[in-house]
Amino acid sequence: MQIFKQFTFDSAHFLPNVPDGHKCKEIHGHTYCLTVFIEGPLDKELNWVMDFSDLKRAIGPVIDSIDHKLMNTIPGLENPTCEQIAIWLWNKIKPEMPLLKKIELKETPTSGVVYEG
Repeated sequence: MQIFKQFTFDSAHFLPNVPDGHKCKEIHGHTYCLTVFIEGPLDKELNWVMDFSDLKRAIGPVIDSIDHKLMNTIPGLENPTCEQIAIWLWNKIKPEMPLLKKIELKETPTSGVVYEG
């Protein structure tokens, strides 16, 4: 069984490696939408994979560390493409969530990435 929870955060970034004149070379921001998917068996007594509040409690500090920040200043995110941000998030979340199956990160309502580690 898979469950999911969505989180949003607002962050600024710029992409230093794109060609001069590319709009993403300039500092700009996004309201990101992160969906975290957890996979595991149903607990026989509770009939759930895990408590959503436990999921929120584990992910919250990771989100707080990049919310309203310039991501380029965060170690490991010097070139914060959507793909690189997803990998960074995965590496922060996975140790806290062994049942992590995949994440989906959208930087706009129609553009994003799915990462499965």
